[in-house]
Amino acid sequence: MSPILQGILTIAFGVGGCVAYFYGSNWVLDKVIFPPKPDDNGRNINRATIVRPWLFLFPAMFALGLYLVYPVVGSFYRSLFNRAGDEFIAFGNYTQMFSEEGFRIALFNNFLWVLVVPAAATFFGLLVAQLTDKLKWGNIAKSLIFMPMAISFVGASLIWKFVYANDPDIGIINALRDFFGAAPVDPLQIPFWNNFFLMVILIWIQTGFAMVILSAALRGIPEETIEAAIIDGANPFQIFFKIKVPQIMGTIVVVWTTITILVLKVFDIVYAMTGGNFDTEILPSYMMDYMFRDDGRATAVAFVIMIIVLPVMIWNIRQARKEM
Repeated sequence: MSPILQGILTIAFGVGGCVAYFYGSNWVLDKVIFPPKPDDNGRNINRATIVRPWLFLFPAMFALGLYLVYPVVGSFYRSLFNRAGDEFIAFGNYTQMFSEEGFRIALFNNFLWVLVVPAAATFFGLLVAQLTDKLKWGNIAKSLIFMPMAISFVGASLIWKFVYANDPDIGIINALRDFFGAAPVDPLQIPFWNNFFLMVILIWIQTGFAMVILSAALRGIPEETIEAAIIDGANPFQIFFKIKVPQIMGTIVVVWTTITILVLKVFDIVYAMTGGNFDTEILPSYMMDYMFRDDGRATAVAFVIMIIVLPVMIWNIRQARKEM
């Protein structure tokens, strides 16, 4: 079937199905389940009014249950079985997983990524947004900084592979070392610190995202508050940290949370740069290692990642509710 025809049919059936569902559900509710009667004093009408919103919400709730709740429950259930899926081993996958050094390294590295990447990307994004806000060529600078967002994680990793190359003629780091007479090294094989070299790639990509959101937030600050602070004798640092930052704290939290959730899901950079070797494994790449070898272990890791993400999501929802 032609893609254009397929798209037209999808739209037609989708829109038509929605109209038919809402019309049909209203008709069944008003004419079959709660038909109006002259002697019920409007009780059936009130009952239909109470039920009607749930009819409208049902398609969305069904879709969320089918594509979100069911996979979560199914993944947890699958993680309680062995590799072949024919023997119930309860929490055996979790026990074995936590006893492995590779999992502990991946978990530790993930906490490093969560601590460093969102904080650094948000900080640099806020810094760039503030410094370029009043410059004539600020939009050009913002465009250049935002440009890495258009590059895939794998593409960005390939670019930074050249930066980290242990050949002084290619790698910038080793070119600088060679200039000062030091021997070339492979930054990706330096224990512990190689994780930070990988984090730089994601910070480089996400700084543009943070900059755009925070720049819009800074421009939304009322000029009256800044002018009042200047009249009171506040210096630029006091204006920024005591006037501007508190007023955009909600936006900063949203940016930080969004990048945190992204960090907990990313595996492309580690997979493309080191393949998880040299103690650079993180939970998503650790899960990918087992996905085609041990489905039970892979789903156990996926469930652990979901548990780590949950507190961040709950905290973000609570913060959003406080600002409403």
